[in-house]
Amino acid sequence: MKTPRRPLGFWSTTALVVGSMIGSGTFLLPSALAQYGAASTLGWGITLCGALLLAVTFACLARRWPQTGGPYVFARNAFGELPGFVIAWSYWISMWCAIAAIAVAFTGSIGAIFPALTATPVRAASCALLALWACAAINIAGTREAGRMQLLTTVLKVVPLLLFGCIALWFVDTSHYVPFNPSGESLPAVASATVALTLWAMIGLEAATVPADSVHDAPRTVARATVVGTALAGIATILACTTVIGLLPMDVLQHSSAPMADAAAALWGPAAGTALAVVMAVSCLGALNGWILLSAQLPLAAARDHVLPAAFARINAKGAPVFGVLASSVLATVLVIANYNRSLVQLFIFSVLLSTAATLLPYVAGAAAWVLRGTGTGTRLVAAGALIYSLYAVLGVGSEALLWGAVLIVAGLPIYFWSRRQR
Repeated sequence: MKTPRRPLGFWSTTALVVGSMIGSGTFLLPSALAQYGAASTLGWGITLCGALLLAVTFACLARRWPQTGGPYVFARNAFGELPGFVIAWSYWISMWCAIAAIAVAFTGSIGAIFPALTATPVRAASCALLALWACAAINIAGTREAGRMQLLTTVLKVVPLLLFGCIALWFVDTSHYVPFNPSGESLPAVASATVALTLWAMIGLEAATVPADSVHDAPRTVARATVVGTALAGIATILACTTVIGLLPMDVLQHSSAPMADAAAALWGPAAGTALAVVMAVSCLGALNGWILLSAQLPLAAARDHVLPAAFARINAKGAPVFGVLASSVLATVLVIANYNRSLVQLFIFSVLLSTAATLLPYVAGAAAWVLRGTGTGTRLVAAGALIYSLYAVLGVGSEALLWGAVLIVAGLPIYFWSRRQR
């Protein structure tokens, strides 16, 4: 009997990594980092090194355990069922928080093209939710269709992003990098704060490990896609974000909801700004599509192991876990609506920090899993470095996001014990 070909190959899987990483972070982070000026490069340097350490660690874990679920599977296999549930729940929280943040970033790009559509908080929230539910519909249509969408949107955003970064680099005004640290905080404090924000641009490096059962030759493909995708997305993101900080004055940058589009408009005119806003919109749609796909695949794996309700394990005729797609989309919708009266940048930063706080626990667990259960001195040293980086990043997230993350994780424990009783 022939083994059916799985719908995601190397390029689709790499696109899932790159597409999940290059999204709202690349296009909105310059505004969030503006107060730190050139000192934000400290955070970028630490984050890129940490992301590569994590990528190699997750590549090793994917070769060892090439199963759908990614960080959840690694934690369950290494530490047991309850820790596995905590990681699955925490990671799922990070996913729907990420979906909310990316939908907000999409609204910022649409506002740069059609200002009237985002002129009020209600209109802005409506645009965010329209994009969110359009991508949810694509994922309900099936994993193969979602993979094709991811590959297309990744190509459409990576090429223009690299071109913008390389060309705009020649127009940078170095006076915008002076003073080096305009925040007034100490450099260690700046590094800690910017690591938490810049990590948002790197979240998604583990994306290829989540839908492993849908990946062709998963042990080899997932490992390669994780490392290649992380390196490509990291370089493109840092180049573009650092360049934008050198193109716009800090006071303008801090209040921009589409900083890259504003920078392009300042350099080459309104048409260039509109073109960059279109690229940003495409980028956010691709990231939304990828995160919605992942947000359904992770609880699917946990539900198959009976640590989440069985509804998450049900799939439609196209192989899509519909309940997971709908549940994640509804929760992201609630987050957007509950905070719609904030400014776009404020809502983005809140969603980013909450998502990052919830993601760091799976990163800590994944690195610890390879340190304790892995093979090879070299890779275990890499995992130890990834573990140190993840713990350091926790310090920069802030008490509000950590508190909300802890509350949401504790709130999931009754679901775990209820699921156990239903077996």
